[in-house]
Amino acid sequence: MQDASNLMFRFAAPHDASAIRTIEFEAGQRFATVGMTGIADAPPMEVEIVNRKIAAQQIVVAVDAGETCVGFVMFEPQPTRFYVQELDVLTSHAGQRIGAALLEQVAQLARAHQVTQLTLSTFREVPWNAPYYRRLGFRDIEEAELDAALIARRDAHIARGLDESKRVFMRRDLA
Repeated sequence: MQDASNLMFRFAAPHDASAIRTIEFEAGQRFATVGMTGIADAPPMEVEIVNRKIAAQQIVVAVDAGETCVGFVMFEPQPTRFYVQELDVLTSHAGQRIGAALLEQVAQLARAHQVTQLTLSTFREVPWNAPYYRRLGFRDIEEAELDAALIARRDAHIARGLDESKRVFMRRDLA
């Protein structure tokens, strides 16, 4: 078993697109264990979306010594924060702090752009969602604190069929 210190982190390259989609699909399968079969059955992101995010340097991957991609984080830079869109690690590599290390890569990029906050939206009760992010220093954003951009994102989630009553926006302030 290896930990995150034995991995290399880099921006995703075009040849990583297939692995990213595979990791996303495999990670989604875990949702069947908490009764969220709609998410578990969902197809991975369209390859065009992945390629666009790769070209924009908005995906960081964790790769092992053999250059096998074992996790990724996809984010969207915004003027005052970086929004974490997705964080997935192969279940075979869970518990090795790879997700935490990927988030730290995004935090470093945000700091380099003088951005002092990471935000995300996730499921409140799924153990590897909100409880996990709280352990990594994120806090819940109360409804009254949501700005226009986060409200628009929530509306987009609802339009895609997500039950926002089971979700929470979270933020982590960067020192």
